Amino acid sequence: MIPSLIILGALLLLGLILWLLHRRDERRGITDELSGPKVVDPPAGNNLEEGACCGMHITCERDSLLAGVSKEIEYFDDEELDRYRGRSADDYTDSEIEEFRDVLLTLLPDDIASWARSLQLRGITLPAEVREELLLIVAEARAARTAANPE
Repeated sequence: MIPSLIILGALLLLGLILWLLHRRDERRGITDELSGPKVVDPPAGNNLEEGACCGMHITCERDSLLAGVSKEIEYFDDEELDRYRGRSADDYTDSEIEEFRDVLLTLLPDDIASWARSLQLRGITLPAEVREELLLIVAEARAARTAANPE
């Protein structure tokens, strides 16, 4: 009986310490790559399949943007990018990277995630630099949207 009480007390103490450290980090605004910005869960009944990524969380953000959630190919006045089909992310010249960046920066904010999915469905890999910029833009937009509409 006494050993189980000691173990229970140790677990409670460890949990309290972890909770206090987490609260301290939240107050300081410290986040890591895994937790990212605080995002409110979407409401229940969002018509997502069980276990499907909604794209609202940092842990599945990369997958949801690039995994082809939509199977419909949509063009964003970027047909010229089809010539890069099958190339790897680090196989682009500086001028080709700028071509991708120009398209990205002319898109409406609501079209960026759809554009990324469209590229993936078309077999076009984004240059690494542009991919990181895209993920940053999407994360910032989602954080701003969450901050503007807290539930």
